Amino acid sequence: MFLFSLAAVALHGFYFSAADASIPNVKSNNMSAENNSRCSVVDKTFTSVFLPSVYVIVFFIGVISNCWGLRSLLAKWTTIGCINVFVLNLGIADLLYVITLPFLVCYYAMDEKWIFGHAFCKITRFCFNLNLYGSIGFLTCISVYRYLGIVHPMKVMGRIRVCHSVIISVITWVLVVAQIVPDLYFNKSNQNSTACYDTTSNDEIYEYLPYSIGWTITGFCVPLLVILGCYGHVAFVLTNRKKPSVNSLMKQRCLKLIVILTVLFVVCFIPYHVLRNLNLKTRVLQIEGKCSDAFNHIYVSYQVSRGLACLNSALNPLVYLVTNDKVIIKMRVLSKTARRSLGHLSAGKYTAVDVQVRYHPRRDDSLLKTDSGS
Repeated sequence: MFLFSLAAVALHGFYFSAADASIPNVKSNNMSAENNSRCSVVDKTFTSVFLPSVYVIVFFIGVISNCWGLRSLLAKWTTIGCINVFVLNLGIADLLYVITLPFLVCYYAMDEKWIFGHAFCKITRFCFNLNLYGSIGFLTCISVYRYLGIVHPMKVMGRIRVCHSVIISVITWVLVVAQIVPDLYFNKSNQNSTACYDTTSNDEIYEYLPYSIGWTITGFCVPLLVILGCYGHVAFVLTNRKKPSVNSLMKQRCLKLIVILTVLFVVCFIPYHVLRNLNLKTRVLQIEGKCSDAFNHIYVSYQVSRGLACLNSALNPLVYLVTNDKVIIKMRVLSKTARRSLGHLSAGKYTAVDVQVRYHPRRDDSLLKTDSGS
């Protein structure tokens, strides 16, 4: 009986201690919600003005340049080179994204009201990621091929064929899609909402942040290290005077390609990946009730990085200009023709000025004679 009473007292004390312990948790949750409600609302006015403007510019430039590049490649399909296979896939990835830009222009111009359905929202975001990481993947393939052709020319001579490039392209597409597919399972809008998020809603932000970080490592950091390693060795070989066997034309083309890829990664890819994860982290902190004035600046910077990432669809055709021999020859012919025509025009202008100066006094004398005669 004593043991039963002792047990009852112990259970009674445990019940009230647990109840008392749960009170701080309830208070902390209420404080968190209160702090979250006190956080200043992020101003999205900049997004509705900046992104549509960038998308319109990229749409026109991307459609014209990529269609022209693909048309030139397909016209010479029988003589297409190994690297041009990657350039062809690069152009296809650009066009798949560029054709979705008019819908995004409407979305942001209408104050982020998506009217094309949830399924097409996910397709649009999927095309952006497919273009972004497909571009990174095929630029990495081009870098590896350039590395092998310059650093190890004798080892790969006659061994790399077009069929190998096709197989590598298929593997690249599979790896890119495998990284993007999980993004389709995250919500792109809230219930009864007309939004179309580029990442996900706040309900799944805790699961999306680790996925985004892993995605950044596998889809961006690893290819970046490969490109830096390849072109670092290529630059060393090209600038080494002890190895003059590299053709001067090939040297110029490779150095230009290194500059283009450096600009693409520094301007388009690095800011986007850093600020995307940073913006996701600020959203998590806001949910936890932690506020800061820097969150709005991070959000605006992230929107700018999204516009810069979109620019890669318009800048990728520069890779085609550098890697295609016939295009380079045509550009040189056109530049020489333009210089000659400008030279003739300038010579014609100087001749016209001389004639005008030579005959002006006579015309003035004739005018004076007519005035005196009247």
